[in-house]
Amino acid sequence: MLELLNGVDLPPAVAEALKKAPKITIPATRAELYELSLGPEGADTFEVLFQVPNNGVVKEADVVRCRNGIAVNYPEDYMRRRDPDCMRVADDRPTDKPRFKDKYGYDFASVKQETLDWLAEQELIVVPFKAGGLTYGSPSLAIVPANTAFFATALVDLQGWVTLDEIGPFTPRSILYAAPPFRHTHFDGRQVVVHDRTETLHEIYAYNLYPGPSAKKGVFSALLDIGETEGWLTAHASSVRVTTPYDNETVIMHEGASGGGKSEMCQDIRRQHDGRILLGTNVVTDEPYFINLAESSALAPVTDDMTLCHIDIQNESGKLVVADAEDGWFVRVDNMQTYGEDPLFERAVIHPDAPLVFFNIDGTPNATCLPWEHTLDSNGKPCPNPRVVIPRRMIQDVIGEPTEVDIRTFGVRQPACTRNGSSYGIMGMMHVVPPALAWLWRLIAPRGDKNPSIGETKDEKKTINSGGMVSEGVGSYWPFSTGTKVAAANLLLKQIVDSPRTRYVLTPNQHIGAYKVGFTAEWLTREYLARRGGGKIKADNLTPARCALFGYALKEVKIDGQMIRPTFLQPENQSQVGVEAYDAGAKIVTDFFKSELKQFLTDDLDPLGRQIIEVCLRDGTLEDYLELTPLYV
Repeated sequence: MLELLNGVDLPPAVAEALKKAPKITIPATRAELYELSLGPEGADTFEVLFQVPNNGVVKEADVVRCRNGIAVNYPEDYMRRRDPDCMRVADDRPTDKPRFKDKYGYDFASVKQETLDWLAEQELIVVPFKAGGLTYGSPSLAIVPANTAFFATALVDLQGWVTLDEIGPFTPRSILYAAPPFRHTHFDGRQVVVHDRTETLHEIYAYNLYPGPSAKKGVFSALLDIGETEGWLTAHASSVRVTTPYDNETVIMHEGASGGGKSEMCQDIRRQHDGRILLGTNVVTDEPYFINLAESSALAPVTDDMTLCHIDIQNESGKLVVADAEDGWFVRVDNMQTYGEDPLFERAVIHPDAPLVFFNIDGTPNATCLPWEHTLDSNGKPCPNPRVVIPRRMIQDVIGEPTEVDIRTFGVRQPACTRNGSSYGIMGMMHVVPPALAWLWRLIAPRGDKNPSIGETKDEKKTINSGGMVSEGVGSYWPFSTGTKVAAANLLLKQIVDSPRTRYVLTPNQHIGAYKVGFTAEWLTREYLARRGGGKIKADNLTPARCALFGYALKEVKIDGQMIRPTFLQPENQSQVGVEAYDAGAKIVTDFFKSELKQFLTDDLDPLGRQIIEVCLRDGTLEDYLELTPLYV
């Protein structure tokens, strides 16, 4: 089997480890790899066990064969979600992330060799994949113990199944290794993912078996590293083609921190039983505000989470061009509680054309794994991070080719803001912003209003639950980047400047002033922009927002002949808000931006970026931002 790797140019130490391994399996098909997930005997249940020095036999996972896939569950609650403090950087290349040596007091080189020595003693599975998708991705390799085949299956389902013959001779651009026992022997039981980078190779050492920080976000890290080297980036965003009832097509790309509405951008508008749409409910008076929409637009997803903005797919349109960086989606289904909440998705995962991989979802041998039956944590409550890996081809109407983006929206979670409880929840239903402000919002990527992120620290959770904001960082992909914030900021600014015909919009969720809106404001903004034909808005319908960071507010919004109440567009005019509470909220937002932006003022920052940040720091006006980057309407 080892001879199949003759065409792969491996680092000498890795080649030596593979040569020493007692057995190597390179699955010829995805079906073969899937069967290996249930052990060499292909049983209905399989325990992933490891002998750990001084700990005896440790169980890392249970795998159960269900009718529609395998259900993977971890004995420890902690292993059921990504630890936000698991990334360590082993090399000496530029980074703002914790370095391995600084954290542990010694070089990673010794642990790296121990890892390869340990792998050399195991029966192994080796699978190729393309980091960034089958078409534009970089040839890569994964090397994992044979009893963790479920992990390899999830990896290739996310990145796309490809064989060595299909790739041909190659030098891996990234290599992923899994060595679960090391979290016990070296890292006190914690999840640790170590990134070791050179100019031509990004190695990911995963010392855990939950795929979130490695097979998912670890590969994202490699893509960001590759893109930084080549001058492009992979955005943390969803995108969708919206086709109105009049057959107008508009592509919207939605960004924002976790909880900012990326998944929701690809979801249909939620309606009441009578067909009405609840835009918001006043938190003071309990007054609901409904609108009627006879027919909503058709949605065709383009990307779900990792949005490839590869240099080779850009064109002369003046718009950003995107493609999906993954072949499968790692869908979180915590919002699915009962049958019938998302019929199309339920049908796809209950009756797939190939068995799927489920995580943190209850599985009974030879029964159907149901996405709303979440594994219970040790406290008796459902795990907040149930997942299913679903191939893109199983998503209805999914678009597979590179697509030009008409509008980039940015979602922000907002708390309620009233006269008696001012907060930063003062953004109107939608704001049009010039590129300079679009860049600032992506630098900060604020998280707030009890954001249910599963990747937050205790301090962040405390801050958000007490009504504050925290920054998720550049483009909201910063948690996965191994580089520096300033380099990421420069690359994001270049991308924005190079796409002058893509428009930028801010849209809140959860609350608008005194109204609780959930994600309805985002959905209605999507409808409005699509019906305007690529997001075109007449200049005479724009008015400068009272807070300069919000760009323009709209004077009026009409959807399907129905006017949206103007106080949803300019919340300072709500009777329960008022100018005083609005201005107090604006100060919260502005002060937060100032405190976060100062860190970017280094000699490495793009001169235009420095000018934009300085406008914010001196409380500049909307006109000041427009002078730096004109608005395309």
